[in-house]
Amino acid sequence: MATNQEKHAIVLLGGGSEESYTKITVIDNKPATLQLFDTAGQSEFRTVENLHLQKGDAFFLVFSLTSRTSFAAIPKIFDRIKKIRETSVPILIIGNKSDLTSERLISGEDAEDFAKKMSSPYLETSAKTGENVTECFETLVRLLRESTPKKKEKKPDEKKKKKADLNEIPTDKSGGCCTIL
Repeated sequence: MATNQEKHAIVLLGGGSEESYTKITVIDNKPATLQLFDTAGQSEFRTVENLHLQKGDAFFLVFSLTSRTSFAAIPKIFDRIKKIRETSVPILIIGNKSDLTSERLISGEDAEDFAKKMSSPYLETSAKTGENVTECFETLVRLLRESTPKKKEKKPDEKKKKKADLNEIPTDKSGGCCTIL
């Protein structure tokens, strides 16, 4: 008997490399396929980013703990998600580059206070060391599971609605500051 594997489109905002990834994982003994879309957070990708904002199941909002500018951009990105989405979606706020303690400009307290105001969880990560990267995925998938109503069995004659495939959205490869993958 085949196991039903959940699939989620997760959008990474706030920096990165304008790429897409697929991550197959098991969280709480349940398999999950995660389509990850890194929007790079740059203005030239605004149209693509808006498509991701409309179709993503959940969001990572990533800022660099070594950059006040990247932290200051997070509230604007958060507001854009809320403006574009008609319903609430899981959002995890992530402070990246936790390994660069001597260069740190954003305190954990400031980031946690912001996340609390936005009713979103907050984690600090290091892409370099891998600290809390797995925890970010686990946290977001658990939030998705909590927020997604249980699907009822469809009758054979019901039409299936096609969900937009974010893989069809063109991407461009360029560098950025905050990729956690």
